[in-house]
Amino acid sequence: MWNTLARILQTGLLTESPPAPDDSASIHDTMQSDLRKILGRALCIRHVDAGSCNGCELEIVALNNPYYNIEGAGIKFVASPRHADMLLVTGPVSVNMEEALRRTYDAMPDPKWVVSVGDCGACGGVFGKSYASRGGVADVLPVNASVCGCPPSPTAILSTILNTVRPLDEKGKK
Repeated sequence: MWNTLARILQTGLLTESPPAPDDSASIHDTMQSDLRKILGRALCIRHVDAGSCNGCELEIVALNNPYYNIEGAGIKFVASPRHADMLLVTGPVSVNMEEALRRTYDAMPDPKWVVSVGDCGACGGVFGKSYASRGGVADVLPVNASVCGCPPSPTAILSTILNTVRPLDEKGKK
């Protein structure tokens, strides 16, 4: 035991220095303050999995963790489409989910936004159009924005949500 203690004292500390802070924390803080300015109230999102592999769902669930804290920024997920302002759709629209997705969209009050998440939601991904798939969400519903990636990062999803709800004059359009 004394040999071990002597070796520890001779060697000294071997730990690495802490990593330098990155820019993602400041981007996240800026995004949250922008959301509060734009919305002024809570944005209610209804999420529908139209036939995905659940990769995008894992990233959407990450939005609720303490790091992203979208509820603190005024965004919450709701169970009923009647309470939703935005429809977040993941996966290619399977034949069996087409009618349910349309009913969910029709049950939402106006104004409403639709955001497709992931490559599969944007264009059908590797599944495309087939006997079991209708393709991307835009083939079934009018889509306001798409988040590309397989799966997209939580920051990309949050950024697209922010850009979708931003008023037209702030986007630089007239």
